Amino acid sequence: MDGFGIFLTNYKNNKTIQLPVNPTELKLKYEGDDKSQTIVNLGEINQLGNLKLVEIAIESTLPVDSRTYLAVDDLKEPDFYIDFIKKIQKAKGHLQLVVAKTKISMPMTISSFEYGFEEGYDEEYKYTLELKQYRNFAAKKIGLTKKGKKKKSKKGKSRISPPKKFGVGSNVVVNGRLYMDSNGNGPGAYEKNAQRKVINIATGHKYPICVGINGSARGWVRKGDVKKA
Repeated sequence: MDGFGIFLTNYKNNKTIQLPVNPTELKLKYEGDDKSQTIVNLGEINQLGNLKLVEIAIESTLPVDSRTYLAVDDLKEPDFYIDFIKKIQKAKGHLQLVVAKTKISMPMTISSFEYGFEEGYDEEYKYTLELKQYRNFAAKKIGLTKKGKKKKSKKGKSRISPPKKFGVGSNVVVNGRLYMDSNGNGPGAYEKNAQRKVINIATGHKYPICVGINGSARGWVRKGDVKKA
């Protein structure tokens, strides 16, 4: 169906599902890590901190009866959606949340997933899916001498991508149409000479490059639409 819809993509296998029933409301929580301190002869001040991870809670239903108002044309059994979410959670993986017709698109982890029946009605599952923003990070290995001094790199420089080649984290220029996933579902806006960063790569797919801004994905594009900045 056209219009508003919530899509979840598993980063490990690039499989995407659309939640069958849209929630009545959807809110993202942006919160700063501010701290209050008391300064002599000044009083209380607010020390501004960095943004905390964005949180979102989705409350909706997984119907058994296809006559229920749906956001999808092809309704699956409730276990299909439950297994998809639990598989990501069990693998300690993360997913890409995309809300069609909006600018909401970001990598998320599953904080909690609760589902079951209410008031003895067994024609649909009630569920609450709590997600938290995922920020990619990696520890940097530093070699130490016996005396505890840091070893200097032989080359003195960090390794960079070869010319005209790029990988995850590379700055690129995009000229082409964005898609919701690497298979070409959910065509979206066109990018023209847009400065972006590579968020993910799905080798072997028609639209293998996921690009974004500040860690938030914008969409998937053809490899030929991307050039190293």
